Amino acid sequence: MITNKEERFQWLLLDWFSRNHRPLPWKGERDPYIIWLSEIILQQTTVEQGTAYFEKFKKTYPSVFDLANAPDDAVMKLWEGLGYYARARNLLAAARHIVFELNGSFPTTYIDILNLKGVGPYTAAAIASFAFNEPRAVVDGNVYRVLSRVFGIETPIDAPHARTLFTDLAMILLDKNRPADFNQAIMDFGATCCTPAKPQCVGCVMQADCIAFQEKKVHVLPAKSKKMVKKERFFNYLIFNNGANTYIRKRIEKDIWQDLYEFPLVETRELGTEDNLNISNLHYTIIKKSQPFKQQLTHQTIIGIFWEIEVKDGQLLKEAGFLHVDRGNLSAYAFPKLIDSYLKEKVLTLF
Repeated sequence: MITNKEERFQWLLLDWFSRNHRPLPWKGERDPYIIWLSEIILQQTTVEQGTAYFEKFKKTYPSVFDLANAPDDAVMKLWEGLGYYARARNLLAAARHIVFELNGSFPTTYIDILNLKGVGPYTAAAIASFAFNEPRAVVDGNVYRVLSRVFGIETPIDAPHARTLFTDLAMILLDKNRPADFNQAIMDFGATCCTPAKPQCVGCVMQADCIAFQEKKVHVLPAKSKKMVKKERFFNYLIFNNGANTYIRKRIEKDIWQDLYEFPLVETRELGTEDNLNISNLHYTIIKKSQPFKQQLTHQTIIGIFWEIEVKDGQLLKEAGFLHVDRGNLSAYAFPKLIDSYLKEKVLTLF
């Protein structure tokens, strides 16, 4: 049974949406492939950063057939700098599943979409509602924040039963006749008005109904029970120059940056020194050592030092599985943002 407050929330939200429409390149799309592409790119990514990548992917791979037939390295290169590279691997795997196992037919229901690799409840609900008008409520960080504040829900959003609680409420609130509009409205409202920091409470259409505002709890909702613990890792990248060439390899371990390329790596417990690089079996001369480069990931901070080293014979590196490549062609390979940022500064004689 919908209460008056819930009916009012639905009406206020859709009325706000009618006057505050954000023009974005994927809005209004009905093609499930394009919607899926945008949703995967926007996972863990801001709209500002994700828009350019969406446009590049849409242009390069305009259909699921184009993506399914793309080389792995080409997809990873196009994804370079966006982070959370498992998304790109899952995107490619799901595209190939659709093309080669489903005869190119994109799933049309929430349940079937949910079976695609890398697709969770939020993404499946977004595709089902936007492409097929299925009445499924999306529940992401924006939705958690809006609902917890307006309805005064103090249950930590990382609690085991939180997703069920918020999903059930979102389904009650959902306009079953306009699921796409409602879902887009609540996401836009959370992204532009009910923001994590400095929400626009003054003049907010929900102000009179918002329990967090009335009880001065906006800054504490949504609640979280766990504090993320971040660790530091120290990477020493060894750039072995042999004439015009250097050595790289693809990361294949179940670790960060899987399937991206890197220079030979020595990980140490703190900033590395020449003594702990473990390269005494090579005839080498250290040419340069960089200042530390830093990349912040969700659960860890990576601090990298780059060593430019001249070697006369790289046979041991070849035997270890490293590729012998022309330094002038490094831009053809997909590197983690840490390495890419370093190369773009051209602080070493790599070009």
